[in-house]
Amino acid sequence: MGVRGLQGFVGSTCPHICTVVNFKELAEHHRSKHPGCTPTIVVDAMCCLRYWYTPESWICGGQWREYFSALRDFVKTFTAVGIRLIFFFDGTVEQDKRDEWVKRRLKNNREISRIFHYIKSHKEQPGRNMFFIPSGLAIFTRFALKSLGQETLCSLQEADYEVASYGLQNNCLGILGEDTDYLIYDTCPYFSISELCLDSLDTVMLCREKLCESLDISLADLPLLACLLGNDIIPEGMFESFRYKCLSSYTSVKENFDKKGNIILAVADHISKVLRLHQGEKKLEEMLPLGPNKALFYKGVASYLLPGQKSPWFFQKPKGLITLDKEVGSMSSAPESKQEVPMCTDPESKQGVPLCTDPDSKQGIPMCTDAESKQGVPMCTDPESKQGVPMWTNPESKQGVPVCTDPESKQGVPVSTDPDSKQAVPVCIDPGSKEGFLLCTHPESKQGVPMCTHPEFKQGDPVCTHPESTQGDPVCTYPESKQGVPMYAYSEYRQGVPMCTYSESKQGVPMCTHTEFKQKSPLGADPEFKLEAPICTNPGINQEDLVNMEPEIKQQVTMVSDPEILKIARAHHVQAESYLVYNIMSSGEIECSNTLEDALDQALPSQAFVYRPVRQRVYSLLLGGGEDGASTCPTVKEWFVYSGNPLRHPDLVRPLQMNIPGGTPSLKLLWLNQDAGIQARRLDALLGCFDLSSSREELQAVENPFKALCCLLTYLFVQVDTLCLEDLHAFIAQALCLQGKPTVQLIDLQLDYIDARAVQLGSLLVRGLTTLVLVNSACGFPWRMSDFMPWNVFDGKLFHQKYLQSEKGCTVEALVEQNRSRLTKFHALKSVVCKACVRENRRIVSRQHWHSPQPGNRQYEPDHWRRYSSSGWSN
Repeated sequence: MGVRGLQGFVGSTCPHICTVVNFKELAEHHRSKHPGCTPTIVVDAMCCLRYWYTPESWICGGQWREYFSALRDFVKTFTAVGIRLIFFFDGTVEQDKRDEWVKRRLKNNREISRIFHYIKSHKEQPGRNMFFIPSGLAIFTRFALKSLGQETLCSLQEADYEVASYGLQNNCLGILGEDTDYLIYDTCPYFSISELCLDSLDTVMLCREKLCESLDISLADLPLLACLLGNDIIPEGMFESFRYKCLSSYTSVKENFDKKGNIILAVADHISKVLRLHQGEKKLEEMLPLGPNKALFYKGVASYLLPGQKSPWFFQKPKGLITLDKEVGSMSSAPESKQEVPMCTDPESKQGVPLCTDPDSKQGIPMCTDAESKQGVPMCTDPESKQGVPMWTNPESKQGVPVCTDPESKQGVPVSTDPDSKQAVPVCIDPGSKEGFLLCTHPESKQGVPMCTHPEFKQGDPVCTHPESTQGDPVCTYPESKQGVPMYAYSEYRQGVPMCTYSESKQGVPMCTHTEFKQKSPLGADPEFKLEAPICTNPGINQEDLVNMEPEIKQQVTMVSDPEILKIARAHHVQAESYLVYNIMSSGEIECSNTLEDALDQALPSQAFVYRPVRQRVYSLLLGGGEDGASTCPTVKEWFVYSGNPLRHPDLVRPLQMNIPGGTPSLKLLWLNQDAGIQARRLDALLGCFDLSSSREELQAVENPFKALCCLLTYLFVQVDTLCLEDLHAFIAQALCLQGKPTVQLIDLQLDYIDARAVQLGSLLVRGLTTLVLVNSACGFPWRMSDFMPWNVFDGKLFHQKYLQSEKGCTVEALVEQNRSRLTKFHALKSVVCKACVRENRRIVSRQHWHSPQPGNRQYEPDHWRRYSSSGWSN
């Protein structure tokens, strides 16, 4: 997290930049300096989770009552000295940081494997050095803080950027977190959460000005330093050779620091020398092996620039002038737009040429003016003729493609140079993948026909254009029939998939060829393989209009079409009132971090698979737009961690049709309608997501907060055949006993030993509670969120105790601690769950009956849960 090696460097080489401060004193000084302004601290909540989770036990699923109490004490301490807290949570994983996210998840997998190995060997919880935060901690912390009256926000981009931006724009006292990126941002002071003593309110302030003084660079140079060292956007290895080149020249003069510290000092020394030479970016580009990573590098530097800030490492416009490759030009005003346009001087003609700025590289690109549209078109220079050639900009790669003018239509056509003939070949652009297809001229119509290049033979194959959709499809010719079959190019895998055309709808559907039988069938049509990558064509979209659409517009068209609904979802997301709903509706991409699951226990499936059918019905509700939602809405990309998933690409998950009495309601009905009776429709939708509509009456009769728990337990026991009666007893008994226990009694509870299966069951239930948050949010909040907050229905150690007692064969009376009232409720809740399961043909039996098949009880299939995976690998 943050800048590679900077945390260690600060601690070992530059400890003087760390100053012990007191928040109470800082707040008093802030009030005297800014009368009427409440001292405010912006809290990066994701950095604070480990600090906040103080309970000794963490392995059993979470000590949620203790945790809630710790959060309350934290808030009270700051409120008592008049400090306002604003908490920010990560609301998304940006694409630039996906690789880093995956890297950490795979590392966590290895840590979890070691944890379960330790549990099985020692029958106890590992030490704090192997600490792993309980599943769902970040999600439930949002709701805990909101219930404590705190302002809690969820980011729309990387949270640290929003934290730094908020702190700067609102004159905040400082930022509380644990991320060296806050040393790079030019924002308010940065305080360490790990060094915070809550009793005295003392902590350490890390001063970026002192860091710059030690490195002999300016504040504006810190983003460049961070990218050269490596961060969450720039891989550490990208500039490794450059860093060692700097080190070799630096260590010949200085020999008094450790290797890592030397590297940081050497890179900073090089930056300062480049600055003194006034050659800034040009000098760096000559030395850095940027190559294809140039855009990523500049994006990394720009990611630290807060609103209104500029970097000296980007080209500026001093006094109306712009520098481009040592040529000086002036500003010209376009007569149509009345805006100033940068100009550079053409070395051949000595004439001024307008420039446009590449948003990624921030460099000027010459432009020519289109006679038809009067708009500037980027140009590239033909190395043969030395003449400027208009360019078309690929919206995906942001790279320019030369354009030739069609004599018939007078329109520009992108061209590609044939490596063999050295001649320009017309190109058509696939709107889905943003990739160009070569065109060949049809001998009959004289029109260009797209060609698909075979990756092995490098030969072009013609593409057929569907008369209805007007889109070109590559053609795959089968040797048996000698007929061309249209192909669909998957943007994810860059591979062509044959398509079959239905005579009724005239729409192409990708086909899947089974490697054994060589038979072709439409994707998603095979009930055995359950492939989850179908093509969904929105009939309301004019296919020819997709060609020139911007990526953002296409995304909105694909996922959600109603701006009012999207605005509501966004508001709930920002206010941390929902979970995943806005991500699904805006980008169609979600993720779930690691869960304490035993990769070697084949009897218990991963939570990613257990709750996937629920998520699939939620996708249908959010993206389907009503009655026939599942058949028309697109697939959703899931980055879920589970055993055997290398996370090289997301699972493509299709929606499932919902079975709701009266049909699937629209989001406008669920979210906006306040009429009497709508709450009942919201509950119908929620139960429909769990496919439990038939148990509505029984569940409605259950008192809070057990209603949501019974719904979740019913779903769990229907889905997972290996759950037994003893498991159900433990889940219900712990929820009932939790209601009457004070927090101190839960803290003192001691366990005989730790059982690996119980550890996974605890995490499985907590992930179910987070799924309830998602469903409740999507359905318009038919239930109170407090009813499935874990501190009201689950305690890890208490569940573990009840599990061990149930496994030993303790009576129900012993499980509920000889309490008559609890005993009555126990039998009532058990009856609701068991009856609902029987209705779904699932009979819950005791573990002792497992070895003999029971009537009406399904047998567990070892690979049953893999049917939900759309991945191409085996698990």
